[in-house]
Amino acid sequence: MSDMTLVGLCGSLRAESSNRKLMFEAARLFAPKSFAEIDLRFPLYDQDLQDAEGIPAAVQQAADRIAAADAVLVVTPEYNKGLSGVLKNALDWISRTEDKPWRDKPVALMSAAAGRAGGERAQNMARLCLNPFRPRLLTGPEVMLAQSRKRFDDDGRLNDDQARGLLQELMDELRADVRRMAG
Repeated sequence: MSDMTLVGLCGSLRAESSNRKLMFEAARLFAPKSFAEIDLRFPLYDQDLQDAEGIPAAVQQAADRIAAADAVLVVTPEYNKGLSGVLKNALDWISRTEDKPWRDKPVALMSAAAGRAGGERAQNMARLCLNPFRPRLLTGPEVMLAQSRKRFDDDGRLNDDQARGLLQELMDELRADVRRMAG
């Protein structure tokens, strides 16, 4: 068991989404002291709303959780050849907070999709959206879970040895990056 803390952002709101299952499987393999999923049910980003009411409490809480965590998982589905609006909206809102919660934060990016590419385009878009925040975004191994609805058992565990091996390697890299940052 690790003494590290981990938070996750899942770009799908559906409770039984393959991306949510992938996020929880990654967290299990990372084996943190604590793991929390950040709820991304934020209002649509609107500069007028921010000017009138400030940063919503849920957004500030998300930014604070990212800042406090040792590492972050970002998991995106692919909708119409791109990342989900939910994830993009969350990234936009969090970028408006005072502090820079992503700066130098170890981040593992992954995707799951029903198609044969496993969310490759969405993952590339998410990477582009995260880059301006200057996290320590891992370059690999790339985890893009294709035909994702078939890849989990009834308990939400990956039933594909190759995918589980890649995910374990990514989590090992994430843990190693946290240690490099601390040491």
